[in-house]
Amino acid sequence: MAVDDESLRQALTQARTIAVVGLSDKPERDSNAVARYLKGQGYRIVPVNPLLSEVLGERSYPSVSAIPPEIRIDLVDIFRRSEEVPPIVDEAISRNVPIVWMQLGVEHPQAAAKARAAGLTVFENVCTMAQHRRLHLAPVGGAA
Repeated sequence: MAVDDESLRQALTQARTIAVVGLSDKPERDSNAVARYLKGQGYRIVPVNPLLSEVLGERSYPSVSAIPPEIRIDLVDIFRRSEEVPPIVDEAISRNVPIVWMQLGVEHPQAAAKARAAGLTVFENVCTMAQHRRLHLAPVGGAA
């Protein structure tokens, strides 16, 4: 499914809090670089990694469903292998997260179709940081 700039722009401007599934504490990892960039752009980052208690100064949770319900998640950004996507999508659906975003190299047509059928916006094989930069979007909430 082709991704249009308007859908990307809308998703990235409406989101405020992003759960980053598979966020590594290693600065050289793509998940860490992307999350650092997004945090620097004013997004609230909620790390999801069962092996870590904290990443980028934020408490880490073992799964999307383990994030306290009072934390509204606007976008689930997935840095996991494609075969690991279905349960993450199920958690996003059960939490009513409006956007599921699979990073470069991550695709799962069945999980994407299930998410779309549940009313979620879905992106596959696309980098949030690269698209944010490419679209020249302003920082969230006026952050610098």
